[in-house]
Amino acid sequence: MKNLGTQEKGYKKGRMFVVWRFAFLVFLGGIWGGLAVGHANAKPVAVPLSERPDQMAPAPAASSTKDTPREERALQQTTDQYRLTRERYEKAVAYSRAGYTLYFVYVVWGFVALYLLLRLRFVAKLRDFAEAQSGRRVVQAVIFVPGLLLALALLHLPIHMYWHKLSLRYEQSVQGWGSWFWDWTKGELIGTGLGVGAALLLSTVIRWRPRTWWLYFWFAAVPLALFLFFISPWFLDPVFNKFLPLMERHPELAESIGKLTQRAGVPVPTQRMFLMEASKKTNEINAYVTGIGASKRVVVWDTTIQKMSPDEVLVVVGHELGHYALGHVVKGFALFLGGLLIGLYVAYRALQWVLGRWGQQWGVRGQEDWAALAVLLLIMSVMEFVGTPIGSSFSRAQEHAADVYGLEVTHGTVPNSQEVAAHAFQVMGELDLADPNPSPFITFWLYSHPPLAERLKFAHDYDPWSKGEGPKYVK
Repeated sequence: MKNLGTQEKGYKKGRMFVVWRFAFLVFLGGIWGGLAVGHANAKPVAVPLSERPDQMAPAPAASSTKDTPREERALQQTTDQYRLTRERYEKAVAYSRAGYTLYFVYVVWGFVALYLLLRLRFVAKLRDFAEAQSGRRVVQAVIFVPGLLLALALLHLPIHMYWHKLSLRYEQSVQGWGSWFWDWTKGELIGTGLGVGAALLLSTVIRWRPRTWWLYFWFAAVPLALFLFFISPWFLDPVFNKFLPLMERHPELAESIGKLTQRAGVPVPTQRMFLMEASKKTNEINAYVTGIGASKRVVVWDTTIQKMSPDEVLVVVGHELGHYALGHVVKGFALFLGGLLIGLYVAYRALQWVLGRWGQQWGVRGQEDWAALAVLLLIMSVMEFVGTPIGSSFSRAQEHAADVYGLEVTHGTVPNSQEVAAHAFQVMGELDLADPNPSPFITFWLYSHPPLAERLKFAHDYDPWSKGEGPKYVK
């Protein structure tokens, strides 16, 4: 139920930000298609309607009701709009604005860093070094790709570190620097391994089909991307967080979620429901559904259970189930495939133009050259940035539909589900320091979810049943 906030406000998702673009060119699909099914690290954003800071009333959330049982908290006050205390408002504004600034600094610096590595011939020298060590392409890839990715990772590290410092300052993160660096290192190691494999595949295809490599690489990348999405819950997610069976710690909640998945037509057995120990690293809250087929599972962060009532957790899970019940996974992947194909073709054409104009100056001999991979990364970075609003718009539409589904699937199961949902948004926004007043441009460019205040208002007002109307999705 969470949003793009990690990109809006920093780069938690960016552990392998550069590498995942490199591995399988997967981000090209995100640019053009907006695959909006992986929200494990995302968060919502908020707008307090038209209120000003001096008009903010205390929020009916955990910070002002620490001694109140969670089950009673949501029913104490009608949650008809997003409210923040003055202090919380100012913190949310400062935290969000810093994140937006850092995002654009990160993007611009990414362009500059790649350009400088090419312009100063660092990439060409790295290629020469790799070729001098061995005439075998595999050995060259094992030397060149990690060298390039390490250089980019180190150039971006100060921005990542500054963002973590901000997260600690605003009490969003509780992760120590040692643990943070270890997560960063693990991400780079995994991403480098994937990058070497992707580079070898791409290089082989380019040498085999120099004019149509973009099409053949697309054929190869599609099953690889699907496979990666399939195995991620089993092999990648546990690298960064600890997961425990939800049934062992919260059996009643697991049973309730099981019934909800049955009602949604997306049955998930309790054996595939997990509690993620997020509290060791963050104060933020989240719950999500991930994976496909046998890897599909429900994950609830322990922070969410600590700070939300069980009914609020069900509303959050109901939203996530909506992505599966409404076919967002399939639709998103289909758009990903189309976007990936278009993106690869555009990248191919742009690569020929760039190499024709600057290739000799940068020491890049041609598209078969290892150094051309850095040029592709630069092209893809520009395409990713320009295409961000397309993916954001597509995602916002899907997230709104999932909000509707979540309200409908919990109606009759969760007492006073509309108020529970609205209050869940209030808690989420206050605890996660959601931006109380994002600009229309920021919303258009970055927000993968509708602004939180709009979502809260919609949840509070959505009631087709009292009007004699039928629900839109859950009949």
